Amino acid sequence: MSAITTHVLDTAKGRPGSGIHIVLEYKGMEKWDELASGQTNFDGRLPDLLKEDFHLLEGIYRLTFDTRGYFESQGEQGFYPNVTIAFEVKDPTQHYHVPLLISPFGYSTYRGS
Repeated sequence: MSAITTHVLDTAKGRPGSGIHIVLEYKGMEKWDELASGQTNFDGRLPDLLKEDFHLLEGIYRLTFDTRGYFESQGEQGFYPNVTIAFEVKDPTQHYHVPLLISPFGYSTYRGS
């Protein structure tokens, strides 16, 4: 399993947010470096975002979710064109699960397990 995973739920519909493009970046010395990208599956998950042998470093990471593309594909107009979640990895040996709950006019996140 990837060291960083995510799960998107569309709370307005009560179902997974599938087909959402996500980019994972790491804050390097001078800029953000893209590490990986992909799309959520039918269950709203992106389980293989990072390769199994990828080793996390301490530092700040961010996930950016293309919510505009998702809502447009659903025939809806949302308020937020994307959602960016920055988080800090202090212990690279742990697994980091970052869920996202979305609706056209709001979102929330938390550290999952």
